[in-house]
Amino acid sequence: MIYHLFYPLAQYSIVFNVLRYVTFRSVAAFITSLLFSLFIGPIIIRTLQSKAAVETIDEDVPERHRIKQGTPTMGGLIILVSLLLSSFLWNNLTNGAIIMMYLTTLWLGTFGFLDDYLKNFVKAKKGLIPKYKLWGQISIALMLTLTIYFGSSNLHDVAALQIPFLKEHIIYLGWLFIPLAVFMIVGTSNAVNLTDGLDGLAAGTLAFASVGLAIMAYLKGNFIYAEYLNLEFISDAGELTVFVSALIGTLIGFLWFNSYPAQVFMGDTGSLTLGGILAVISILLREQIFFAIVGAIFVWEAISVLTQRYWFKYTKKKYGYGKRVFLCAPIHHHYELKGMHEVKIVIRFWIISIMLVAIGLSTIKLR
Repeated sequence: MIYHLFYPLAQYSIVFNVLRYVTFRSVAAFITSLLFSLFIGPIIIRTLQSKAAVETIDEDVPERHRIKQGTPTMGGLIILVSLLLSSFLWNNLTNGAIIMMYLTTLWLGTFGFLDDYLKNFVKAKKGLIPKYKLWGQISIALMLTLTIYFGSSNLHDVAALQIPFLKEHIIYLGWLFIPLAVFMIVGTSNAVNLTDGLDGLAAGTLAFASVGLAIMAYLKGNFIYAEYLNLEFISDAGELTVFVSALIGTLIGFLWFNSYPAQVFMGDTGSLTLGGILAVISILLREQIFFAIVGAIFVWEAISVLTQRYWFKYTKKKYGYGKRVFLCAPIHHHYELKGMHEVKIVIRFWIISIMLVAIGLSTIKLR
């Protein structure tokens, strides 16, 4: 809104010309979203406490989690409200990519909110019926994917899969782009949901992965840098930089309340939505493999759950009793049961995330 209100005034005063720069608006979006989250965080936490929207600890998680019983959940509201408000102020709201990001945020945020609402207010233990949640994720993923694919003036480019480690090596997916993109959006949404199991774990790893995407968006949105680095120039990528910067700011602000010991949990309202947001951004940037690198923590968390589940079913069918690969899945609970403190696990996962972002960014020069 600030962009639309004041940028036209640049013809009268050079002061307002600063709004044309993605760098300025990205920094402004970061600071604004951080301040928004710090301001509305206590308000939302108090509201959740007064409504008894508090965490119920599952029986299959480590015993030490019992002390977290009663901590407010649905804290993803802090993230989503701050993100949307900040983006509304600093983004070009007529940009097609930004409209897609709003649709993704609102749609997945609604389904995540319904799941949390049923768990915490209606006291339905399992929340939203899984198949309804899955169809909600698939529907928005399919809608966005079809829009990206058929809305592009160049199907050849939009269905191109960039290979980060190889110079000028691209795989053209054709119509396979559609099912693969849908799978990525749904899979990442659920993978981040699985990662949200320790104080600060999901928020921190999401912030680091977002930094990687923000840098890539800025480089691809700047014709000079894109040409120099042999990257594909994408005109909408600049506005995505502003949006992702707002996301990073609100995630850091959320960590103020979510770091150990957490005052509030993200809940499905945040985790389901944020995973989908990052997946859609990577697809718009045509950097799915790059995102798989910088967000490999989420991939590993999901793989640990699938491995545990299907190995247990296989061994139970074969031997009559189920065997486990890990002490508990997702993998972060495995390390807890091995005696590692929650804070150490989270910080080590953050360190790995930083390393993954560095690896992902280093591939740019290899192209």
